Amino acid sequence: MTTVTSRDGTAIAYTRVGTGPALLLVDGAMCHRASGPNTGLAEELAGDYTVYTYDRRGRGESGDTAPFAPEREIEDIEALIEMIGGPVFLYGISSGAALALAAAASGLPVSKIAVFEPPFVVDGTRPPIPADYATRIETLLAQGKPGAAIRYFMRRGVHLPAPLVAMMSLMPGWSGMKAVALTLPYDLAFVTEFEHGEPLPEGRWDGVKMPALVVDGGKSPAWIRNGTRDLARVLPSAEHRTLEGQTHIVKPAALAPVLKGFFR
Repeated sequence: MTTVTSRDGTAIAYTRVGTGPALLLVDGAMCHRASGPNTGLAEELAGDYTVYTYDRRGRGESGDTAPFAPEREIEDIEALIEMIGGPVFLYGISSGAALALAAAASGLPVSKIAVFEPPFVVDGTRPPIPADYATRIETLLAQGKPGAAIRYFMRRGVHLPAPLVAMMSLMPGWSGMKAVALTLPYDLAFVTEFEHGEPLPEGRWDGVKMPALVVDGGKSPAWIRNGTRDLARVLPSAEHRTLEGQTHIVKPAALAPVLKGFFR
């Protein structure tokens, strides 16, 4: 296991594959190197880039240090970039896209950034998150009910149909999801501000001055596609692309050529 030490002393585990310019991939909620889309994406990109994937704190082989604050995750990315030697290309998916945007806005040496479907709710195409959404998830986790917290997250946050959420506990990856459910509040810290059915605020990401690519899937729900387009609107220098036939569970083989074209 290869690790880098973050500012608060937390060990962050990472993997490096490929050769070429440095590209750092950021996972979304409950994903890490052993379970998530970025490992497959790294393999697709390794012929053109030196690709770094890592376990966000509290997941996989990375450590964690209490108390949590959103700044800690940005410092984790900072530690990785310092180890790499920066600047880097940066990519994030789902809530990891929101984290990547926050990291880029903080002034870290990022030369280009690409994001896929941050879960922003910007209009009435789906209900906004409940007022007590984050508190409810934190309470369920504190009560030792990670499964209930995941189900609530999937229904009220991800907005999946109730029958599908009910079936999730029967799926092979359920135990793995429960093992990292305690990190759900870490993701919520980067997205709940933008899940209330209102257009994204002007100027919120003015620090993201580097070229940006904002991508969605043509078969994804309208609400998340609308949020993606609105993000492209408010970023200082962004282009928007739609991958026809793709959903939020985007296939690495479909996404990789688009990222290669943008980062090249």
